[in-house]
Amino acid sequence: MGYAVFATGGKQYRVSPGDVIEVDRLDAEASGSMTFADVLLVSDEDGVHVGQPTVDGASVEASVLEHVRGRKIRIFTYRASKRRRRRMGHRQELTRVRIDSISAQPA
Repeated sequence: MGYAVFATGGKQYRVSPGDVIEVDRLDAEASGSMTFADVLLVSDEDGVHVGQPTVDGASVEASVLEHVRGRKIRIFTYRASKRRRRRMGHRQELTRVRIDSISAQPA
């Protein structure tokens, strides 16, 4: 199997079987499985199938490995004329998944 492009959390990911990626936090148990149905493109032996907007019948199967937090991002705002300073931080909640298989049955 080639590769697929799917969408989750407002972002798009290009994956192949065996890839480990981090996506925005999913509502799934760790060491469970997940199916992504918003597949935008599938490339296999038969060629490339582009959805309008999604490929009918295509899905991406993944195993949920763990829930993690991303690296810390520091935000600093400053207004010179007001002498105002503000420092904030943010850590994104992520889910690490391993892509098990890509099934493509386009119409």
